This record gives sequence, C-alpha cells and structure tokens, in this order.
Amino acid sequence: MSEIAIPAAFEEIERSWRPADQYAEDVVTAQPPALFSAILDQPPVVQADGDPLPPLWHWFLFAPAYRQSTLGEDGHPEAASFTPPLPDRRRMFGGGRLEVHEPLRCGEHVTRRSSLVHVNTHIGRTGPLLLLTVRHELAVAGQLRISEEQDLVYRRAADVARTRRDDVSIARSAEQAPPSADRSLTVRPDPRLLFRFSALTNNAHRIHYDRPYAEQVEGHPGLVVHGPLLALLLLELPRRHDPRPISWFTWRAPQPVYDRETVEVVGWRHEDGWDLAAGAAGNLQRVTGTTARAGR
Repeated sequence: MSEIAIPAAFEEIERSWRPADQYAEDVVTAQPPALFSAILDQPPVVQADGDPLPPLWHWFLFAPAYRQSTLGEDGHPEAASFTPPLPDRRRMFGGGRLEVHEPLRCGEHVTRRSSLVHVNTHIGRTGPLLLLTVRHELAVAGQLRISEEQDLVYRRAADVARTRRDDVSIARSAEQAPPSADRSLTVRPDPRLLFRFSALTNNAHRIHYDRPYAEQVEGHPGLVVHGPLLALLLLELPRRHDPRPISWFTWRAPQPVYDRETVEVVGWRHEDGWDLAAGAAGNLQRVTGTTARAGR
C-alpha cells in the first residue's frame, strides 16, 4: 500500500479547494415526515404545528433544485456546492455526527448554514481517498437547534470497479453472531422502498434505483441501500422504544448493504442512550451508531 501515491488532482483539492459557505431556508411541514413514516409502514409522527421532528428527519428539508442538464452520468450534480472538482469520481457516505440542541418543530422557519470543515487525502486499502467533512448548522429565529457533520468519501471510478467484488467477500468473511440485542427491527429494502426514499430526499444517484448501472458500471452486486436511510433506521429503535430525548448521535458506515439482503437493525440500551448496528444476517456491523440523551 505504501507504493500507491496520492494523485496530483487529490493533492490539489486538499491544498486549494475551499468552497464558500452556503445558506438555505425552508419551513418544516408535516408532508415529508408523513411520507417517510409511510415508507416505514408507520403512522405519521408529525401531524400539526408544534410537533417535533425526530433526530435526523431534518434531512427531508432543503431539497435542492438541480437542473437536469447539471447531472452527471451517475445522477449526482457535476458541480454542487461541496462536490470536489475530481473527474470520474464515486461518492459514499462515511458517517457523521449530530447534536440536537432543541428539536425542530412543524411550522417553524429554518435557516441552514453549510460549510466545509476539512478535506484530507488518504491511501486506503483500495487506493487513494478524498475525505470531506461538511458541517450544517440549523437555526430558528437565530437560535441554533441542530449541529451536524457529514463525512463523505470520494474515490476514483476505476478503483471502485476493480475492488467492489473484494469488498463483498471481505464483508462476508466478517460475518459473526452479535450478542443478544435489547430491541431489533427488520426491513426489506426492495427497489420500491429505495426509489421512494430517493424521491423523498431528491437523490438521483443511480446506484439506488438503476440496477444495470449499479451492477455493470459501478460493480455493485445489487442496488445500494442509502447510507442516510440506514442511519435513520438505527434511530428508529430509540424513537420507538425509549422516551428519553436524544441530544447526540454518531454513526459510521464502513460497508454497504444491498437490496437483495434483509436489513437487520439491533440496539443495546444503556444508561445514557443506545449502541446501535445494522447490516445483513450474520454481519450486523456494516453501519454502527451511538446515541446519548440530553443532560448526559
């Protein structure tokens, strides 16, 4: 691995790419949360002004209106605010951190400031990586309500295609039986569910709904379950089974999950919050997370 050099394009982005902060505004309404509740086969949890949004459900706000002509082959916009100028790239969510100072509520007008925290290059097992962290701060009437950092990983398309099958075999070799969980949840991420979540989040990335593209171009063994969807599924366990408010959540997504697999979510409740994991049968560490309650 030491023989692999950081490409010049990666080094230049790390050295000089500094996109400006971005600002957006939106109003919390009951419709997007109702749509997500329906995707989960659950009754709506946000119905009237004043009802709080569950943690991370602010992801259904601030839908960008990208013109069709600005989308690349993979469905991502070619030049979005925090998309690095890296040709022929592949993106994945690596995880993130969330701090809830106070929940957002239905009917509130929300402003969001987004900024690039840092960009680093790294040599991973499969080749060079470009690691970005973007911070979002959501406020109501000048009061900070939500602080979130998202970790994004960019790789060269050739590296992804060459190593995808190896990733799958490594994931299978890591299979092990987890300790007995306090709570669990099973979700079948069929193409209908993935398409509905893509529509809800205005995500045109073809790996989530276009099977020929996902398998033949990017080398996946199936449609990819969205990383943000898996993070939201982790939080369904404390939302459904624990009245204690969550003030802090961190999550990592080291391995993908596919539509031909049944997603299993498990959680272990502790004094301050939950330890959470999700994946497929026998390998429930593809996405992990930890929560903490207010006043910890």
